[in-house]
Amino acid sequence: MLRPSFIGSFPRADVLLDPPLPEVAFVGRSNVGKSSLLNALVGRRIAKTSGTPGKTRALNVFLVPVAQIVGAQHAAPLPHATMYFLDLPGYGYARVGKAQRGAFRGLVKHTLRRDRLQGVVWLLDIRHPLSAEDQAMQDALAEEEKTRVLAALTKGDKLSPGKRSTRERELRDELGLPEDQVVVTSAKTGEGLVELREAIAGLIGSAE
Repeated sequence: MLRPSFIGSFPRADVLLDPPLPEVAFVGRSNVGKSSLLNALVGRRIAKTSGTPGKTRALNVFLVPVAQIVGAQHAAPLPHATMYFLDLPGYGYARVGKAQRGAFRGLVKHTLRRDRLQGVVWLLDIRHPLSAEDQAMQDALAEEEKTRVLAALTKGDKLSPGKRSTRERELRDELGLPEDQVVVTSAKTGEGLVELREAIAGLIGSAE
């Protein structure tokens, strides 16, 4: 059985991936829990978690079996058996210099314009309001009108059920996204992983 695997780490977004497959990008602030969520999504440790925020400055690419995400039964009708996860560097780390911030913006911009990109999973910590960096990312995503966005609200286990529902509604309104494009998740408890996998399957279902 094909297993998720690390393809490589690339400083530029115009890397040619062979074979060409549907792509889904993941982006979020440093310490938002992106690596933990990626690992939980595929059921094994493919992304390294780091105690040093802002350490990763390149595009990490993973080859992922579609069945690993949506299950064999739901994967069968889809046009591709595998896809790529594009893991963008975390943003918002204060110690990153101006040149690195500029390089990150360029990496994001060109990743969003990749021909085979089917959508973006944008990770946001459910406990916190949007930061200035989050708002800048919101603007960058809005500029690419064809880019479909799923907001994965991380660390849902850190809040009570009532507070979690309130924060989900507040962030959904702030982001201007419909209910089916916002998922509360927890890499620790597994909350929301089924819903997020289904949403990702929806992104790649229309890929040629």
